[in-house]
Amino acid sequence: MNHKIITFWRIIKAGTQNFIRNATLAIAAMAVMVVTLSIILFSVIANATLTDTIQKITDKIDISIYLKDDVTEQRRNQLVSDLNKIDNVKSIDFVTKDQALRDFQAANKDDPELLGAVLQTDNYLPASLRIKPKNVDKLEEIKTYIEKPEIKSLQSAKTSYSGDQKEAIDNISKATQFLREGGIAGVIVFAIVSMLIIFNTIRMAIFNRRDELNIMRLLGASSGYIRGPFIVETVIYGIISAVLSVTLCNTLFVVSSSAFQANSFGFLDIQYASDYFIKHFWLILTSQVAVGILIGAVSSIIATRRYLKFKSSK
Repeated sequence: MNHKIITFWRIIKAGTQNFIRNATLAIAAMAVMVVTLSIILFSVIANATLTDTIQKITDKIDISIYLKDDVTEQRRNQLVSDLNKIDNVKSIDFVTKDQALRDFQAANKDDPELLGAVLQTDNYLPASLRIKPKNVDKLEEIKTYIEKPEIKSLQSAKTSYSGDQKEAIDNISKATQFLREGGIAGVIVFAIVSMLIIFNTIRMAIFNRRDELNIMRLLGASSGYIRGPFIVETVIYGIISAVLSVTLCNTLFVVSSSAFQANSFGFLDIQYASDYFIKHFWLILTSQVAVGILIGAVSSIIATRRYLKFKSSK
């Protein structure tokens, strides 16, 4: 047991020395790893922020079915029952004609002329059913149902899911999906680039130390003892890169919060993103370190298996 501990400690010591010795090569590898880990972190936070933003928008979005005055209570209740069977329907509220009028008055309280004109006539506003969806990305089933001829015959006007509102909802869904897919693609590309750079860094280190490694092999050093320091070296890359990435992202959030007067930038709620980062700081740091170690270790293992095997066969 003591022998294994001593060997393990020597591997760590050798890996640390290799890191210091190859500092120039390490800078390039760590720079790309910092970018990769930062993209991963921003993608996670952006996804959480977008999810929160979409949820807030979803809570405000509803699809209104405007009913004709002659629709009976029994038929209306049957319509509500059928709509509730649709998986994407979160809730349905019935708005009476009187409530519709009160809502109209509240929305136009700053336009006394319009209110005066409306109050001088009979209440022409229809009763309606306000449908709140669970997911704005999956409105097709609701749309298909309310566009059935027998359902359209109950309506006094087009549903609210049309025109500008339909276009706005569709654009939000498309933009969200695009940003998520773009983030995933960016993470994959930079992760591959990081692994390739680390792979080449280890290959160059093996080439520079080929005589030393061959002597170690001749003296009876095991493959694990020879490969271990290279893996430790790249693990150090990952740890340092993760810390730098989290520090960089924290700095950017602080600067963004003070630089922008508004709390949001485009689709992103900066305040929410900053709060999310602070709330999950230790989980984020631990995850970043784990991902950094994984990228570095996997790259090093592949490189050492390929090139050290070749060298040892000489």
